Amino acid sequence: MSQGFHAYEFDPALIARYGAAERHADCSTALPFHADFDEAALRAAIRDSNEEPIPRPLSVQVSVPFCLTPCFYCDSGCERLTADATEADRYLERLYREIGLIAPLFDRDRSVRELQFGGGTSNFLDIARMRELMESLARHFSFSHEASRDYGIEIDPRFADAAYVRALGELGFNRVSVGVHDFDPQVQQAIGRIQSLERTREVIEAARTAHFRSIGVDLIYGMPKQGLDRLSHTLAHVVALAPDRITVCGYAHVPQMFTPQRQVDVADLPDSATRLALLGHVLEQLSGAGYVYLGMNQFVRVDDELAVAQRAGRLRCNFRDYSTQGECDTVGLGLGAISRVGDCYSQNARDLIGYYAALDAGRLPVARGLMVGEDDLIRRELVGTLMCRGELDKQAFGRRHQLLFDKYFARERQRLRPLLADGLVQEDACRLRVTARGRLLLHAIARCFDAHAREVAHIPSTPRPRRSDPCNIDPRTR
Repeated sequence: MSQGFHAYEFDPALIARYGAAERHADCSTALPFHADFDEAALRAAIRDSNEEPIPRPLSVQVSVPFCLTPCFYCDSGCERLTADATEADRYLERLYREIGLIAPLFDRDRSVRELQFGGGTSNFLDIARMRELMESLARHFSFSHEASRDYGIEIDPRFADAAYVRALGELGFNRVSVGVHDFDPQVQQAIGRIQSLERTREVIEAARTAHFRSIGVDLIYGMPKQGLDRLSHTLAHVVALAPDRITVCGYAHVPQMFTPQRQVDVADLPDSATRLALLGHVLEQLSGAGYVYLGMNQFVRVDDELAVAQRAGRLRCNFRDYSTQGECDTVGLGLGAISRVGDCYSQNARDLIGYYAALDAGRLPVARGLMVGEDDLIRRELVGTLMCRGELDKQAFGRRHQLLFDKYFARERQRLRPLLADGLVQEDACRLRVTARGRLLLHAIARCFDAHAREVAHIPSTPRPRRSDPCNIDPRTR
């Protein structure tokens, strides 16, 4: 078990009851995007964000939606499997148009503190194309020159080598996430992803010698043919590679939603008891190797800047992961990319035909989105605080938002009662705190405060009173 602030308690019965750890994307709620939100709404939101007294810096997220080979476990919905490099050129042509349309909307003094390449296989782009893309981004946006900037990329080591990784470092990337998932040959055969330990080691060592600030590894438990011994060997190999961060997600078999998963033999999947045992083994083995659990499936070394920021109460989270960059406006570029600018969320077209057609017509490829209201913003902060700090000062929160916490969230506190009874959280008149038993079930706690989850469950909303009580001080009396 991790110690101190990062302590957690693995209770298989509780995990089975509430579901294994999940991401709660963007430390927010399950917001209902709609097609009525259009390009004009996004442009207006950007103008408003520029006019704020202190405009937020930017986090640019670039989607590369292509893969060279299929992985049967895939749930990313990557648009196309192809070995045709000209496909990248057609995509980049439109991506450059999108960059040229959206970047000038942001004031030039808004620096890009975060840059992240992901989606399908980012290294589908060779170095020449990657260099051209980075040069385009640098021309149109104001790249930060601070040493603390986070410029990351997800890569598939099967299609990268040491020279490729060193070139990424020269282009300005300082973080890399390497897909591993499992090293066992039988598991790899069952998921259609044959990947050698040697090539993975080459990529990680190249990142280390190129002075990348952080190296991460992505793993999956609950995959076909995966048992305790096989997963243990994979974890031992990963620990020996000594990454700074490890993300471990549970495989979700949903073949009706993700076509590649139809190639998985259901008979090879571990049963629910084995899945729980696999998760418990991951926690035990990584904790024993000196990694601490942040939340949202992420483990880091105890001296990692994310762990330091969490202990100091400075940790933040964005669409994808935890962050030390503070509050940024997110600019999503590419197929299906999501932006968050102030009170506005938007998503690009999720099919290439629609994405290309919008840009060919000189329009931003906005397909859907929404403007969130005050209540959603309040909930976003609440959920983010619990996800990042594990504790909420109800009195300070109430003063900040001019509300009475216990009354404003009366319905949500009713939903929280079973979790209180199970010891996942503790609450008194002034504070809400996630316990060690609740650290692995942050998503279940967050859902109690998700207004849109409540709507799905047909739980009626309640009026939001703003009166005084001992630990929810009416700001008018300050």
